[in-house]
Amino acid sequence: DRVQTFATAFLGLTLECARCHDHKYDPVTQREYYQLSAFFDNIDEAGLYSYHTNSVPTPTLLLADQEVKRQLADLEQQISVAEQQLEQFATGRANAFEHWISTREVGAAPVGQIAYLDFEDGAEGTNRNVPGRIGRGIWLSGDDGIGTGVGNFSRDQPFSLALWLNTPDFKQRAVVLHRSGGWTDAGSRGYELLIEDGFLSVALIHFWPGNAIRVKTREAVPVGQWIHTTVTYDGSSSAEGLRIYVNGARSDCEVIRDNLYKSIKGHGSGDNITVGQRSRDRGFTGGLVDEFRVYDRQLAAIEVADLYDGTSLAKLLDAPAGLLSAEQRESLFAFYLICYDAEHRARLADLQSLREQRTRVADSVQEIMVMQELARPRQTWVLRRGAYDARIELVQPVTPAVFTGLAVSTPANRLSLARWLTHPAHPLTSRVAVNRVWQLLFGSGLVRTPEDFGSQGQPPSHRQLLDWLALDFVRHNWNVKRLVRKIVTSSTYQQSSQAVSDSIARDPDNRSLSRAPVYRLPAEMLRDNALAVSGLLVADIGGPPVKPYEVEDSFKPQKRDTGDGLYRRSLYTYWKRTGPAPAMMTLDAAKRDVCRVRRERTSSPLQAFVLMNGPQFVEAARALAERLIRQHGTSIDRILNDMFRMLTSRLPNDDERQVLRRLYDEQLAEFGGDRQRATLYLATGD
Repeated sequence: DRVQTFATAFLGLTLECARCHDHKYDPVTQREYYQLSAFFDNIDEAGLYSYHTNSVPTPTLLLADQEVKRQLADLEQQISVAEQQLEQFATGRANAFEHWISTREVGAAPVGQIAYLDFEDGAEGTNRNVPGRIGRGIWLSGDDGIGTGVGNFSRDQPFSLALWLNTPDFKQRAVVLHRSGGWTDAGSRGYELLIEDGFLSVALIHFWPGNAIRVKTREAVPVGQWIHTTVTYDGSSSAEGLRIYVNGARSDCEVIRDNLYKSIKGHGSGDNITVGQRSRDRGFTGGLVDEFRVYDRQLAAIEVADLYDGTSLAKLLDAPAGLLSAEQRESLFAFYLICYDAEHRARLADLQSLREQRTRVADSVQEIMVMQELARPRQTWVLRRGAYDARIELVQPVTPAVFTGLAVSTPANRLSLARWLTHPAHPLTSRVAVNRVWQLLFGSGLVRTPEDFGSQGQPPSHRQLLDWLALDFVRHNWNVKRLVRKIVTSSTYQQSSQAVSDSIARDPDNRSLSRAPVYRLPAEMLRDNALAVSGLLVADIGGPPVKPYEVEDSFKPQKRDTGDGLYRRSLYTYWKRTGPAPAMMTLDAAKRDVCRVRRERTSSPLQAFVLMNGPQFVEAARALAERLIRQHGTSIDRILNDMFRMLTSRLPNDDERQVLRRLYDEQLAEFGGDRQRATLYLATGD
């Protein structure tokens, strides 16, 4: 964790510099920026969050306990055995097949077609009814989708989709059909048939790209021609079980993703297939579609060919058994197993049941986002003025030449980069980290521009001190607790904040550290300290976000918590970036719309207003007062003495005692004369 923290600190803060003040390093060049970015261009993620599903953005790590891991391992073993047994059983069904083919007891057409749209009766929305491949078809506007009312398949259920389509032009991206709630907002959960860069692409997705399977044809879709397209899926959750057929023949496909391990159904993912359009995506604009069919089973290859030409299956069924070629017999055998072998279908149903059990267990396991290297790294390019489509030069992950480089034998990955950043010979990472801790304790850093350590920032006020602390930090294994202890036990930190006037006049900003720092705590620390001294603070560690009083007053109000949720540390406060809590904003909390390593400190009447009237602070004050009254009874001087010590870490002097006692007497008289107002004031907070 320390390595990642300091790696982030370095990359975020020091690479903005053009030149290091103290060591006079050469500038980090544009090319070196891109070489560094190549270390982070190897994560299989889309930079999206699903607002309409409970999917955790990939890549993820399953947080399964030992019992769940055992269950998943057992189910995987059972599924593997069942798949092997099914394959062996199919091989042994040769005699049954020979009997079937000799008697030709075909019977009724195999069941499984659950939807058929011939588009003969008109169009919806901005789509138009036009001449199709057979009779009438649909011209798609790309803005209005055509619903089917079916298709809510799981990842464990075999299914097939078939249609005629005609694209009017080259499509970089077009949604031919999908069953999902959305693209970006839902992480694409569901399944889809797309045209991508001119090629057909089909996928089953829990969250794109890390939890999905996708295959893509190697031959482009012809422009201006009707082609028959069929997609079949066997319920295996593997890319091998996902096939695309074009004009009755299986297409050679490239496997794009093959890692589906959770459900493709769920809230926001839609419950039926839509043709031609998807929210927040590119529709099949100008495309033609006809004869759309949906099956709740996997079609055999000969059935797919028959959908294309209307004769393939009948010809094989009518041909004498002795005249069938080996290839034809193999096609009919697959058709027989899927459609007519009752025992084979029963075993297939048992296999599907095991897969469904696996999905239920996997879906119950929580996930956490992680960073995971791609097996095959992406290519990183220098871009002309940052334009993603203006590539100039291909680069490899390399560290800047101005620092000691990575060893030649070291793999060029993020782990090596983190080790390089925290190597004792590296001059900047520890300086950035030490400066941040100094800033936390003294109010401002030794380098007072923590967002810029370069030539555009300020030089350190005490360069040798910063260097010594940085070296000491590294030599003691980056021990943050030890660093904090060293600083706060120093004579510099422990000296009085009261200084003679001429010292203040000579050094108003205290750059020479001639007196202790005096500055207001950050907003979150103010709130946490108020809760701590009052005894209300709930010190539990971890758990989901909580909603204290502040969220009720935000620009987008939220329903607040009750009980412990009101008194957790500010670290756990629910924070809506577009609707932050006004009380925290008034006290100069960061809005979190951009990264800030230094907060501005302002002074306004509103800040006093929040401290005097905010429910969290009023309630904390009442709790502290009640706590001290229970402890000291009617001894007002003892109460004031203890209260001052708890709030300031020192005892009051005589003048301060007089001021506090006078304030107490005034307030007692005011509230004593207005019982109703006192009761109302004491009712603030839960």
